[in-house]
Amino acid sequence: MQRQTPAQDDVLGYFDTLSNWGRWGDDDQLGTLNHITDDVRLAAARAVRHGRSVSCAWEVAVPEEMERATTACPCAADMPGAEHMPSPTFRNDRRWGFSTERLGLTFHGNTITHLDAPCHIFWDGAMYNGRPHELVDADKGSAWAAVTAAAHGIVTRGVLLDVAAVRGVPWLEPGQGVFPEDLEEAERRQGVRVRPGDAVLLRTGRGRLRHEAGPQGGYEQAGWHAACLPWLHERDVALIGADTPQDVQPSGYADVLMPVHAVGLVAMGLWLLDNCDLEACTATAAELGQWDFQLAVAPVRFAGVSGSPVNPIATF
Repeated sequence: MQRQTPAQDDVLGYFDTLSNWGRWGDDDQLGTLNHITDDVRLAAARAVRHGRSVSCAWEVAVPEEMERATTACPCAADMPGAEHMPSPTFRNDRRWGFSTERLGLTFHGNTITHLDAPCHIFWDGAMYNGRPHELVDADKGSAWAAVTAAAHGIVTRGVLLDVAAVRGVPWLEPGQGVFPEDLEEAERRQGVRVRPGDAVLLRTGRGRLRHEAGPQGGYEQAGWHAACLPWLHERDVALIGADTPQDVQPSGYADVLMPVHAVGLVAMGLWLLDNCDLEACTATAAELGQWDFQLAVAPVRFAGVSGSPVNPIATF
């Protein structure tokens, strides 16, 4: 299979040729989520043919991947003797008991399943739809295109494309990129076609590797090649996800280290689902012979935040 690799100048040109700035108005913060119309949601509901739901997220290890701190339960303030209570994470006093935690985590990165909002990345000092990066404040967060733009949730048709199966390998090796030719071959093999408003979930097999060998460190990753960006734009894709942090690393471009993040978020307003666990979804799709499904993603309404940990649910 011959794969076309764009030159760096072509990729830099994507900031203009694939731009959605102004497409849905100068005040738009939804970006490609605008492709998810009421009709698209209705079509997604019709993709539910078996009633089976699976998670596409990794379990977050506590406390390995989160900071745990002790705190008092807010409701405990009304309890008799509350003024003498310490700040435990567990209490059991005869019939009344409770447990509570205060947890902190950094969800951006290569481990936790999370959603990237458009304000996550800047290019030449600008965010999606031409807003200046100064709208993001270290104390107050972002006043533009934060994760709360998707506060009503993302419900659309999801399509899983198993590129590891296309290439006949258990998983792609670090540094191997996925090209439009791979996506179209996966469509042919699986009998499905990506439509406007869809969420496309890319399986490289990294989830299988992680299940078998544990979390994989290192800079190099398999993932979307920049060559896929025009394809995603032409298909009017609303959201992409992968079982990696999206971009193939190294990207092959000295001046654009993460083109899928940079062009996708800044120019296209393309929301990203990083670090999915797609193994259960893949097994279910193969068992049922169905590679499309209803996908539901509900980010936490963190004010001014550039993303959210999420648990995407695929319902077949």
